[in-house]
Amino acid sequence: MALDTMITILFSYLFLSSSLIYTQNLNQRLLEPWVDLKYPGIVLFLIGISGNFYHHFLLSKLRTKGSKDYKVPKRGLFELVICPHYLFEILGFLGISLISQTLYSFSTTLGTALYLMGRSYAAKRWYISKFEDFPKE
Repeated sequence: MALDTMITILFSYLFLSSSLIYTQNLNQRLLEPWVDLKYPGIVLFLIGISGNFYHHFLLSKLRTKGSKDYKVPKRGLFELVICPHYLFEILGFLGISLISQTLYSFSTTLGTALYLMGRSYAAKRWYISKFEDFPKE
């Protein structure tokens, strides 16, 4: 990943995290939600973070030391989903939304999901252009 892309993503997550915490702080004086989704949100967040980490780990093991070759990932949910690490990241954000139950957190999750779906579509197009045997469906 290019350094400028990494810095942009890092600052985006820093801004999102800070603004979610700030918004949650502003909402402390409001009435509690009718249904407490905190515990399902925590479970979903932990599943999202764990799945994201696992699939990034699989991606990190694709290349041998010093190799610059690209390979198609095969393990985990890569057989079913182009970018399962994105799927699990969306699940993590959905968990945060369930924990906080604010309009801002749900809109952040929606924006993140749309962004990562676009990135996943671009990744699929890239895989199809680089690997002749990559399944088109």
